Amino acid sequence: MFRSTALLTCTFFAIAYGQQIGTLLAENHPPLTWQEYPTTCANNCALDGADYQGTYGVTTNGDSLTLKFVTTSQQKNVGSRLYLMAPGSKTEYQTFKLVNQEFTFDVDVSQLPCGLNGALYFSQMDADGGMARFSTNKAGAQYGTGYCDSQCPHDIKFIDGLANIVDWTPSTNNPNTGTGNTGSCCAEMDVWEANSMSAAVTPHPCTVTQQTACTGSTCSSPNSTAGVCDQAGCDFNSFRLGDTTFYGPGQTVDTTKPFTVVTQFVSSNNQSTGTLSAIRRLYVQNGKVIQNSETNIPGITATNEIDATFCEQQKVAFGDTDTFDSKGGLSGMGKAMSAAISPRTEAPSLELLAALALFHLGFLLLWKLNLQMPKSYIPTLNLVQLGPLLLHRRWKSYSCEGWHSC
Repeated sequence: MFRSTALLTCTFFAIAYGQQIGTLLAENHPPLTWQEYPTTCANNCALDGADYQGTYGVTTNGDSLTLKFVTTSQQKNVGSRLYLMAPGSKTEYQTFKLVNQEFTFDVDVSQLPCGLNGALYFSQMDADGGMARFSTNKAGAQYGTGYCDSQCPHDIKFIDGLANIVDWTPSTNNPNTGTGNTGSCCAEMDVWEANSMSAAVTPHPCTVTQQTACTGSTCSSPNSTAGVCDQAGCDFNSFRLGDTTFYGPGQTVDTTKPFTVVTQFVSSNNQSTGTLSAIRRLYVQNGKVIQNSETNIPGITATNEIDATFCEQQKVAFGDTDTFDSKGGLSGMGKAMSAAISPRTEAPSLELLAALALFHLGFLLLWKLNLQMPKSYIPTLNLVQLGPLLLHRRWKSYSCEGWHSC
């Protein structure tokens, strides 16, 4: 009987004191319109042209390209990234099919010191910068859109024709840069990442076959098999691989003087229809052909080229997570290099990204160190001899001071 009474009493109070609608003044909501930010910003924002020399310190002379690191005009600009356009075109990037081909360029790194990275690499971008695939992208290759690489960079301000403003966090050391929620992924072939002290050639395969946006765990992350791309790559760095006298000022490849860099993409059947079986590096200086250095690391069979065996042995020897093989390996990199481009089918191809003196204020590339870095800085770092300098790229920026006498 007590329980029934208590229940009735609680019910009565709930009815007597429940929240009611008043009769003195009706509730009228003030009108407020809203839209999803990325689309709205893409529709209302625009990309203007660039003052290449005044703002970015970029000049050309015939077939020569010069990029300055720091340019001061109305504002200070640090670094630049340039793309090669197809001859006579203002709307498409130049594309290359590299399997069974040789790629050659001349370079002068004598003024590129420790801590800086001059890079020339290929990335599997859409030739039109993504205009055909994404209706909100009205700018296209003419204004440098559609960038992607194996790091799935989050610092791209427009991805897939949308503004990358969700969770955008400005950089602490550069007001013009930052990172957003979305990244942009694709296969990347680093033909040249170097300065006057050290150099590397590195393929980075991905499981996606064209520029692909990512968020959260779908993006790649360092030393992780998650995501779609291989961030670490399979690099050939002479210093890291045991020859400390091959590349640098006054060494076999003397970086105080200009030289020619030759990269050969060897096919399994010596035809462009074959699979990528090896990547070879040569240098030419003062009329002399210089073969690449030989590896001298326990556990790695002596070689001067990148092939499947080298990549497998390298990961074991240095205790690295083998994301290279899990994301497609050398054959996967070759498929990206062989992809055909057609305006009709919108198939992807490999684009040349002439990004000399590329410098991002937010990534520490660890293959250039020859010091015992504390594990507290990078928990997964193996304390091995890697090279004579710090090379910055896209995580957190450190200076050489306090780490190594550059």
